[in-house]
Amino acid sequence: MDFQYQEGRIFALDQAGQLLAEVTFPARDGIATIDHTYVSETLRGQGVAGRLVQAAVDQIRQRGLRPAATCSYAQLWLKRHPEYTDRSGSDQDDA
Repeated sequence: MDFQYQEGRIFALDQAGQLLAEVTFPARDGIATIDHTYVSETLRGQGVAGRLVQAAVDQIRQRGLRPAATCSYAQLWLKRHPEYTDRSGSDQDDA
């Protein structure tokens, strides 16, 4: 699956232009917060959401920003990938 990149958004469309998967991560004050992930029911269970979040974190870090998450899936992903947690602001769920 090929992802399309926009500032603060990574997504995939089907051949008809319908949204198949998406992650959004607006940036503010040096932090990009992953606030939404979506994967079409037809693609769930295939690792698409994980690949989207990985791509988002990679893009965030390439831009010199810190990754954070308010989306529950992205929060879990960051916890499961400790190589990113020391540089992320993803501890909002601990409050």
